[in-house]
Amino acid sequence: MFDLVADIARYPEFLPWCSGARINSRQLQPDGREIVLADLIIGYKAFRGTYTSRVVLDRAAMKIDVSQTNGPFRHLANHWEFQPLPEGGCVIDFIIDFEFQNPIIRQLIGLVFTEAVQRMVAAFEARALAIYTPVRAGQV
Repeated sequence: MFDLVADIARYPEFLPWCSGARINSRQLQPDGREIVLADLIIGYKAFRGTYTSRVVLDRAAMKIDVSQTNGPFRHLANHWEFQPLPEGGCVIDFIIDFEFQNPIIRQLIGLVFTEAVQRMVAAFEARALAIYTPVRAGQV
């Protein structure tokens, strides 16, 4: 699951409202963490915007932290923490905090925030099932 979330370039394939992704740079740190700067293009109805995020991939700690460096948000931060289960799979703690700069967009998002987060989480779950569910003999 860490790899699925870390694969930012593939977000447009499954994540709602994400129509493009570009990795600008990757830097491996001496402590083993990887710092990725990435642009995501997001859109919903008439709204379309690009924002740049700084993504810290910490495989040893099984954590991913994201913060906006440029874009339409007043602030954007999210945190992923993965806890492997002994029987396979994992528990994921996901926290997201954002606010758009534009007050009109901020009000509109406020009305559908819970549904939007649920759709994003569902998209990651569906992607995980598609990638990690084994195919049984006779299934196509």
